[in-house]
Amino acid sequence: MSLRLAARLGLAALMGLGATSAGASPGSSGPSVANPPRARLSEAFSYRQETLPEGPWSVHVVRIRRDRPDLSLQVLLGGGEHLGVSTLSRQAAAVARSRGRPLAALNGDFFARGGPCLGDPEGLCVRDGELVSAPNGKSAFWIGADRSFHLGPVVSLLSMIAPDGTRMPIGLNEERQERPVLYTPALGTRTPSAAGTEGVFLAEPGTAMPIRPGLQSAFRLASIHRDGNVPIPARGVVLSLPPESGTGRSMLEIGSVWTLSTATQPDLAGTTSALGGGPALLKDGRPTAFQASDARHPRSAIGWNDTFFFLVQVDGRQPGVSVGMSLTELADHLARLGCTEALNLDGGGSSTLWARGQVMNSPCEGVERPMGNALLIRLEDGPPAPKDRPAP
Repeated sequence: MSLRLAARLGLAALMGLGATSAGASPGSSGPSVANPPRARLSEAFSYRQETLPEGPWSVHVVRIRRDRPDLSLQVLLGGGEHLGVSTLSRQAAAVARSRGRPLAALNGDFFARGGPCLGDPEGLCVRDGELVSAPNGKSAFWIGADRSFHLGPVVSLLSMIAPDGTRMPIGLNEERQERPVLYTPALGTRTPSAAGTEGVFLAEPGTAMPIRPGLQSAFRLASIHRDGNVPIPARGVVLSLPPESGTGRSMLEIGSVWTLSTATQPDLAGTTSALGGGPALLKDGRPTAFQASDARHPRSAIGWNDTFFFLVQVDGRQPGVSVGMSLTELADHLARLGCTEALNLDGGGSSTLWARGQVMNSPCEGVERPMGNALLIRLEDGPPAPKDRPAP
């Protein structure tokens, strides 16, 4: 069956997902009730397609109950365990069965579609507690340790602190330009930089890896390189300085112990999953003051209230089938679904919704576009495997 035909039919019945209404009572974004009585999956998870003539619009909606502890959200990367690009179908299929059963997925944040850090999310990215990409000051979505949902702008305060207390603001796993950048194993096996100075730091005893937001961790400088393409240690990081960074180079001394601060504003300590995007569309049940235009495009968004969490995708650029929505139209539709908080995600050719083994919408380019990250809903069979690599 073609993607376009699947989108028109809305395969909820064939997939056994329970095509229940996507409406929900409004509420705040605080933590949901813990450990409720177990209900059937069809009462907690649903998919449906809405065909609306006023666009026309084809809208795909996945809804889950927030109070089901066995339904969880997971951030995916295009490269699996590291940055890269791949289709949403491939990212969902790559999820280890030990992590549970993938139910649905939606494309995520805007990302680098070329260059040395292919797939780098434009904004904040936290995957299984690991800080993969630093926030860019724009709106983001994150989940606290208590399963509470949050929405708002996040500012990076990431820095490497020299032994004398000098703070060096840094980027994270991104193309290095004017400021220093820290590379971690989430980037891949080697740094992408071809010039400048790079210091390899190894985690001190007691420093857990991978790096997480809201912490200070000790690293010892093991080696200095000047030719780029430096291997990134499994229990370490590489600090990459641009060629003109004379002050930074002078502070690099083999054996010195530096402190990595992964502070942000607000503090994201304990965050398990996070994803950037923007703009925020709804906050506390009201439309935000985002800069809007009348342009209609394929759209993807996430939204929630006290009871439910939603993945929403709108097809576009297909006259007679679905023309896409403006951001204002998208915000209005999310409010009608019952969302009190909502965040716009990457759209256009990236806008894709997957459920139970196949793409449900009709991508505007006719095929799936490889993407850098996504958000997955999974049904957990048991506790997830630990991801930390504790200090020896």
